[in-house]
Amino acid sequence: MALVLLLGDTVSAQEVVTVDSTGVAKNTVEDSIKITAKKPDSIKPFKRFKAEGVSAVVGEYVILDSDIDKGYLEMKQQGLDIKDITRCELVGKLMEDKLYAHHAKIDSVVVADEQINEQISQQMDYMVSELGSEEKVVEYYRKDNMAQLRQELFEVNKTMALANQMQRKIIEDVEVTPEEVREFFFSIPEGDRPVFGAEVEVAQIVIEPKITEKAKQDVMNRLNEIRRDVVENGASFATKAVLYSKDPGSSSKGGLYKGIKKSSPLAKEFIDTAFSLQEGEVSEPFETEFGFHILMVDKVKGQELDVRHILMLPDVSQSTIDDARAKIDSIRTKVVNGELSFADAAMKYSDEKETRFSGGQLVNPVSGDTRFELTKMDPALSAQVYNLKANEVSKVYSDRDRTGKTKFKFLTVTRRYEEHKADFSKDYEKIKELALKQKQVKEIEKWQNEKIDETYVKVNEDYQDCNFTSNWLKK
Repeated sequence: MALVLLLGDTVSAQEVVTVDSTGVAKNTVEDSIKITAKKPDSIKPFKRFKAEGVSAVVGEYVILDSDIDKGYLEMKQQGLDIKDITRCELVGKLMEDKLYAHHAKIDSVVVADEQINEQISQQMDYMVSELGSEEKVVEYYRKDNMAQLRQELFEVNKTMALANQMQRKIIEDVEVTPEEVREFFFSIPEGDRPVFGAEVEVAQIVIEPKITEKAKQDVMNRLNEIRRDVVENGASFATKAVLYSKDPGSSSKGGLYKGIKKSSPLAKEFIDTAFSLQEGEVSEPFETEFGFHILMVDKVKGQELDVRHILMLPDVSQSTIDDARAKIDSIRTKVVNGELSFADAAMKYSDEKETRFSGGQLVNPVSGDTRFELTKMDPALSAQVYNLKANEVSKVYSDRDRTGKTKFKFLTVTRRYEEHKADFSKDYEKIKELALKQKQVKEIEKWQNEKIDETYVKVNEDYQDCNFTSNWLKK
């Protein structure tokens, strides 16, 4: 017979109700009434949970034994070693996630359902591409149908999004002063101070094969043909995108980009064109740094748009490719012979406008500074600079961007930092980052302890002997 646990308003928020392995509460009603409520319960009274298989309850969230099993399965699918991860550790992590999500709702943290649905669509597209069909994806996740799978993924992703938002909110105002950085560093025994891996600062010169005016006009004419077929003959824009678009991120979805805002990180010409159109209208062909486009506004949603676009690239002749190769070889020769400094050559000749005016200097997209740790940088980039000494230049090599456009490059290491033990003056920014992380962790621990104390928590007796890092058992 299914056992149902009634979570009533007679239970104090301070109470930890222990349940046995069947999910039956061990506290009696008389015991519960004797407890004096110190804080209001953080879940709605009379909420019903099926007790069978319940590992824990945090606020309004129930953690089932099956959730722990799924956690193991997901980690195994990601290639992680799970042999040393205990069920105690997993249930502790799940309780943390639920605590964040529960208080995110209390604090009115908002995560749009549309954002979650878009995330699920991307997950589904990836899984279908990996497994071959929706039916195989459903079978893989052991669900009855796609609707059931999407609903479960929605709940999981929504909870995680709320938890992440709550974590960011907790630490958003945490900062460290120079004195705190100094105290943090010198509190570490000298023998225990971190060792930073070898790093390099890298600059590059990029030459792109020139596109002729004829090639540009040819692709504009092709886009105009597609546009006329859609506007005048009622052809499907989405089908045309699948057939002809060179954008790998959207072509398989009929060219669709959802939730475009004026602040979205897209080419300015793309944003300006999208917001100049009415719903259902198709643009004239236009050019961005990525190629030539037409787009259609699929749906207007207040200040956001769903758009479909088709990206096409002009043909590049072999002669222009050869010319570009000859040009970059000539530039490299001048740099190697000392006729021109690398920085001056980049500013004078490089076709990459993002780096040209900084002498070709690359910026690490992760840290925001100019240092790249060799073991963590892009493997294609690392292969070119790994053995270069400071101020040496690489050989010329060809590279392709996400649209398949060919470019020629050569690189130099402007500065090299060998592996070394942390130095306060030389590595201040890295030490500051570590000090900030430590302070953020302490802030999160403080928040957790306070919220666990005031939140309804129930832990199955199977986990009463767990050595949780947080006081989930409230002992």
